[in-house]
Amino acid sequence: MHELSLACEVVDMVETAAVRDGFRRVGQLRLEVGALAGVEVDALRFALASIVPGTCLAQARIDIDTPPGTAWCIPCAAEVPITGYQDTCPGCDGPLTRHAGGDQLRLVDLLVHDD
Repeated sequence: MHELSLACEVVDMVETAAVRDGFRRVGQLRLEVGALAGVEVDALRFALASIVPGTCLAQARIDIDTPPGTAWCIPCAAEVPITGYQDTCPGCDGPLTRHAGGDQLRLVDLLVHDD
């Protein structure tokens, strides 16, 4: 389950920022996990919930956005949203090329408190 190692990396990043920037707790953490990132979002939520006690994230609300990926449809001459690399065009059911975006995991923002 690589989601546990990803959760550990997220917590480490936030804990490092807390020391560096002098905040004591996080009220809200927002992550973005693209639909093509290969991350099971429920497993990531579970992993985060199990490792945040005792950290500055212990009381944080954790929001995870899951933007779709995109790909280019040649027949439609359009970029279309996708949720998997095997998807076909939702407009014409044709093959897609130039898959882009939706494969990232990133920390979008934090709401922090210094008390």
